[in-house]
Amino acid sequence: MDLHFGDSKPTDEERAAVDSLLGLPTSAWEGADDRTDSDLRWARGGREARERRDLLLPGLHAINDRIGWISEGALDYLCRRLTVPPAEAYGVATFYAMFAVKPRPAKVLHVCTDLACASKGSAAVCAGLEERLGAAGSAAGGLVWQPSPCLGLCERAPAALVIQAGVPSDEGSAPQPPAAPGATERVQLGGARPSWPAGANPAGPARAANGVSVTAPLPSSPAGLPVGGQAAEAAPRRYATAVIAPATPEALVLAGAEPAAAPAEPAAALAVPQAGQPGLSLLSRVGVVDPYSLDDYRAHDGYRALRRAFDLGPAGVIREVTDAGLVGRGGAAFPTGRKWQATASQPVRQHYLVCNADESEPGTFKDRVVMEGDPYALIESMTIAGYAVGADRGYLYLRGEYPRALRLLQHAIDQARARGFLGDDILGQGYAFDIEIRRGAGAYICGEETALFNSIEGYRGEPRSKPPFPVESGLFGKPTAENNVETLINVLPILNQGAAAYAAIGTGQSTGPKLFCVSGNVGKPGIYELPFGATLGELLELAEAPDTMRAILLGGAAGGFVRPDELDIPLTFEGTRAAGTTLGSGVVLVLDDTVPLPKMLVRVAEFFRDESCGQCVPCRVGTVRQEEALHRIVDKTGEDAAEDIALLREVGAAMKDASICGLGQTAWSAVESAIDRLGAYK
Repeated sequence: MDLHFGDSKPTDEERAAVDSLLGLPTSAWEGADDRTDSDLRWARGGREARERRDLLLPGLHAINDRIGWISEGALDYLCRRLTVPPAEAYGVATFYAMFAVKPRPAKVLHVCTDLACASKGSAAVCAGLEERLGAAGSAAGGLVWQPSPCLGLCERAPAALVIQAGVPSDEGSAPQPPAAPGATERVQLGGARPSWPAGANPAGPARAANGVSVTAPLPSSPAGLPVGGQAAEAAPRRYATAVIAPATPEALVLAGAEPAAAPAEPAAALAVPQAGQPGLSLLSRVGVVDPYSLDDYRAHDGYRALRRAFDLGPAGVIREVTDAGLVGRGGAAFPTGRKWQATASQPVRQHYLVCNADESEPGTFKDRVVMEGDPYALIESMTIAGYAVGADRGYLYLRGEYPRALRLLQHAIDQARARGFLGDDILGQGYAFDIEIRRGAGAYICGEETALFNSIEGYRGEPRSKPPFPVESGLFGKPTAENNVETLINVLPILNQGAAAYAAIGTGQSTGPKLFCVSGNVGKPGIYELPFGATLGELLELAEAPDTMRAILLGGAAGGFVRPDELDIPLTFEGTRAAGTTLGSGVVLVLDDTVPLPKMLVRVAEFFRDESCGQCVPCRVGTVRQEEALHRIVDKTGEDAAEDIALLREVGAAMKDASICGLGQTAWSAVESAIDRLGAYK
């Protein structure tokens, strides 16, 4: 692709995709076909156009969602509209895994091959797809499939996501609420969802008597026309997504042929084994309230915390959060009250609040479950946080792989705005605050706060050097408080119960409840809420871990392994530190003795190599060298592996000491713990 404005023109569909976001162009300078006299008198654009740079990522999404890939003509048109140099926009488009700048089919099947899914048979799913659809990356029947990093569906592993590009089906219409809260939600993008073809078996593979897998034929559409090919295009192709988990090759072939006809996802509550039990705080409403109903949320204590926040005033809210001892739940454990105070005290205006809902750590899915099961809780929490730090605008940066969370949150924001819980005068208190959702596009590094800011601003999601810290110069160069979903929803029990009652939960240094994502080889995977201080053994007993455990990964790919005989480790920030490991974001991935540990370590290394943004040399080169060494010793032990293990230690130390951000600094942690703690190559 040429990196300057070329002669390529956008198609009508590409132009429509961009115009649906930005409106029609008002001059030839913005890409209008006809040049007027006024266009010859003065140039349009300048500062006003450049200030819309932050719409670059939404613009790329608009094109990719409708067409399936981003052509040179489409990128040029978007660049003219936003006054962004094509070379820079190309750099942004190629930064994200969910975008393509080369032609590909409109339907893309992402098959998770990360740790939790690998432990539950994703390799067999991929092998089955190769038999049916060809090798990964090859197009067949209007579909291309590809391995994917963690999709955040670990409790239902192995998982897959189908995305069909097309005209937005729900454009201009409200989502359809379910008839009643229950086991299965009827969340749709719009229009009736046809049943799967008769005889299809989405629950499991069809196998002949000799055990050989039977290739499922491509189904027909409800009208009897073949789908997945050109003949199905009589009507405009609609944008659709389908989440298939647990996945089988047969189910994925069916879903790939007709994503809109795939079964709806099970309710978020099914990811919470404790759902409905007394004593829960953060998960108390998941499975209890209708996630579409603001009235139902209010009937279950919703917006009581916001009213108390208005009674306390911004300084009083920060004091309560500080006294409660709340620390960030993303892994860094930075005191939330201190962050809010530092942001609120900045004399520079404007202030921003950013919610980091881009949980991409392999094995992490707690934020998704909260957003899908109790979306209004996050909206209320963000409003309180914005009030405390003096922000009148909040950004919710959401993983691009979470289509249901996107629909539910957008619906919740729309309802809250319509009912006066967002907007210019919230609850008549004279406080103005609103929230905008920004979708990520598949980049683990955007979980780092400054990389996330760059992504929102329309740049590559690369971390910034610190200082200055975000509380001084964050989003758009303004003071910004950034918190993840779990941190924010903890504010509700703090204000509802009081700081003293909240601080009485947990331990002195780790207060309050904590969410844990348990996956892998356990009987009851899902999200668990426990007070800080519970032991690893107590958690795994709830999740029905087997007696054949080989290893437990704490904190995800950036965390560390512990042995099955270390179940007395207290699940607190200080307790895991003292045990020489980390709590991270709350990932607890169990591997039994059937899982080949060296291959899992190779997968960890592949993940970091793929996700390194490449900005700093230690990470860019180190993650490659780490993967190469792990490949060489995947079948070796003892002296045969010694030379490469020595190399791994040297490379790991360099990454830890010299990388700019946490990705490179932790890329070696899981491998190191497997070598030293589990004796992986002895």
